[in-house]
Amino acid sequence: MRFGGPILKPYAHPDEWLERVREMGYTAVYFPVDHTAPEDQIQTYAQLARTNNLALPEVGAWSNPLSRDPGIAAEAFTTCCRQLDLAERIGAACCVNIAGSCSDIWDGPHADNYSEDTFALIVDTVRRIIDAVKPHRAAYSLELMPWMLPDSADTYLDLIKAIDRRQFAVHLDPVNIICSPRAFYTNGSIIQELFDKLGPWIRSCHAKDIRLENQLTTHLVEAVPGQGNLDYRTYLSCVDRLPGEVALMMEHLSDHEQVLQGAAYIRRVAGEVSVKI
Repeated sequence: MRFGGPILKPYAHPDEWLERVREMGYTAVYFPVDHTAPEDQIQTYAQLARTNNLALPEVGAWSNPLSRDPGIAAEAFTTCCRQLDLAERIGAACCVNIAGSCSDIWDGPHADNYSEDTFALIVDTVRRIIDAVKPHRAAYSLELMPWMLPDSADTYLDLIKAIDRRQFAVHLDPVNIICSPRAFYTNGSIIQELFDKLGPWIRSCHAKDIRLENQLTTHLVEAVPGQGNLDYRTYLSCVDRLPGEVALMMEHLSDHEQVLQGAAYIRRVAGEVSVKI
C-alpha cells in the first residue's frame, strides 16, 4: 500500500521538497503545484516523482461547479477541467472534487443538494468535464460528503451508473460520512461496505480520524489519525486488498508535529495488521 500526506515543513525549491518527502518516508505525494504553475516547474516535480518511485494519487480541483451563480459555476468548471488535464499530464491517478452544492457556501449543506434535479446536474457536469478533457490515464472523482451527493456507497454507485464514463472513479474518505453516533461506533462495518461495493473504482483514499464529543445535540469533530475512533485496522486492511497500489493520504493536519503523529499511528496499526506501506 502506498502512503503519504502533506509536507508542512518549509522548502524553497523542488530538490528541497524531495528531501522533505524522504524525511517523511512517503511513497505517495500530493503534487505541490497546480495547473497555474509554470510548465517547467510542473515537469520538474513530475520528473522527481517518477524517478523516485513516488505515486501521485490525486490532484485537487476544490470548487463548486454546481453554484447557482453562473460565473462561479463556469470558473469552477474550468478549474476542474484544467486540474483533470494536469492529473493526466503528470500521471496522477485521479482529479478529485466535491460534486458541488446549491448553498452560497461552496461546500455547504442545502436541502436542494439531494433533489433529482441536482443529481441530474451532477451527472451532466461530470460528463462535460470528462468529455472536455478526454483523459486516458487519470480519472475524475468525487469525494463522499455528509450533506451532498454522493453520501453513501449506494448513492456513489447510482452516480457511477448514471454518469457512465470509464474515466469516472471513486475517491474514498469514510470519515466524511460518519454523521451519527451509531455510525461513529460501527464505522468498521461502514468502511467494509464502502470497499465491498466501490472497490473496483477506488483510485485514492484520505486518512484522518473522527471524535464524538459529549455535547448535545451531536458534535462529531475531525481529529489527527489515532486521536479518534476510526477503525484503522479495517480501513488499512481494505486498502491493502485493492488491486494495484492505491494510496492512503493524510489530510487536514495543521502542523508538522501532527503530521508526524498521524504517520506514526498509521504505520503502527499497519504493522499490527501486516500491511506493508
